[in-house]
Amino acid sequence: MFKKSWKHIGLMLVLALTLVLAACGDDSADTDGDSDEDTGNLGETEIELAYVEWDSEIASTNVLALVLEEAGYDVDVTGLDNAIMWEAVANGDADGMVAAWLPGTHGDLYEANKDSLVELGVNLEGAKIGLVVPAYMEDVNTIGDLADHTEAFDGKITGIEPGAGVVQAAEQALEDYDLADWEVQTSSSGAMTTTLDQAYSNEEPIVVTGWTPHWKFAAYDLKYLEDPEGTFGGAETIETMVREGFEEDSPAAYQIMDNFYWEADDMQSVMLEMSEGADPEEAAANWIENNRDAVDEWLEGVE
Repeated sequence: MFKKSWKHIGLMLVLALTLVLAACGDDSADTDGDSDEDTGNLGETEIELAYVEWDSEIASTNVLALVLEEAGYDVDVTGLDNAIMWEAVANGDADGMVAAWLPGTHGDLYEANKDSLVELGVNLEGAKIGLVVPAYMEDVNTIGDLADHTEAFDGKITGIEPGAGVVQAAEQALEDYDLADWEVQTSSSGAMTTTLDQAYSNEEPIVVTGWTPHWKFAAYDLKYLEDPEGTFGGAETIETMVREGFEEDSPAAYQIMDNFYWEADDMQSVMLEMSEGADPEEAAANWIENNRDAVDEWLEGVE
């Protein structure tokens, strides 16, 4: 009598426990389902963007990062040397970049890494590199003219980081234009603009490695030196690259980066605000607030 009763009670307890576990499983499934619905097609939400530490790329990367965060992503941005930036995306240490200057500036790095990258195309047209002097240098209009003014310029071209495409082109220009008494002094983007500012303020001769877009063309009256030998190449584009597998891992972020495109004036306005003391994220946020139509186009099709 007692054995039968205890057996019956035991079966009831087992059944009750099974029902509880099943209910918990359903709740867990519902929770997971709600989570998937909340994130839409975001996929992996932690994104790492790499950039070369030029003002132009600081501007574009910070704007894109804020737009990705608006879409629901957690974004880290990391400034790197040119070569390391390309390698980071190619080997998957970073998810992507919007800082590929082609075909000239980063041409060698593109060739070395292109087989491990996914190319999303142009995000800015009309970029340019070359040698730049203040407009008040009226007698210096071509790179060849520098040979007649070696003493005035102290035979020095103020460059940016060693290995940058514009620096390599400047070094090649010394050969192409027979500037044997000249040298390219490498530094950094920030140091170059500081040196330019000091010389410009005193109307002193100076020649720097330059590129467009850049805020210095809005802040100072500058001109590119003509390059009849074509050492610096023609017009360049800035392009977007992501790692392999990024589309599958973070489809919405992939779509936003694929949509990302703006004009040189847009980039230059962010850079100019940064040069006037604004934090890059603050300058990026201001641009986004004033250009919602463009941002909404980047977000188009993203659920």
